[in-house]
Amino acid sequence: MRLDQHRNLVLIGGRACGKTSVGQALAQALQRPFVDLDQVLVAQAGCSIADLVAASGWPEFRRREKEVVARYAGLSGQVLAPGGGVVLDQENVRNLREHGLIIWLRADPATLAERLKRDQSSQEFRPSLTGADPVTEMARVLAEREPLYRVAAHMIIDTTGLSLDQVVTRILAEIGVNQL
Repeated sequence: MRLDQHRNLVLIGGRACGKTSVGQALAQALQRPFVDLDQVLVAQAGCSIADLVAASGWPEFRRREKEVVARYAGLSGQVLAPGGGVVLDQENVRNLREHGLIIWLRADPATLAERLKRDQSSQEFRPSLTGADPVTEMARVLAEREPLYRVAAHMIIDTTGLSLDQVVTRILAEIGVNQL
């Protein structure tokens, strides 16, 4: 599937799948702006996601997330990295698909668990969804969301065992862009 200059490139997937690092690398290779939608939400809220959820609950976070998705999905020529739960709302998915090419960055649960253990900042940035330890929670949430990621995605890139450069090269090839 080819990517035209106006269509957004949208990376979806669970925690530790690489949305931010892959998104930044793709944006640089494609000479496009990169937008981490959770970072936009945090900047607008003036507090971390964990603090927002603690003060106002998950429904308020999802409401704000929906507003951010609607605003950025309609802009063109960006690389977007929404939060992992963006697929829980079908209107989010519709907006992102209408204006973008959605790529699900998937990896096996063991790979994601290892990445999650190495990324302590993720623990501080994102509150628990279930109250379980991060690895158990990640596996449970991923199992629930996989069907939603599959339906939302135009393409799936399995990142298991791949380096950042390998993932970026594979995506560029899939969207018809020669390595820059």
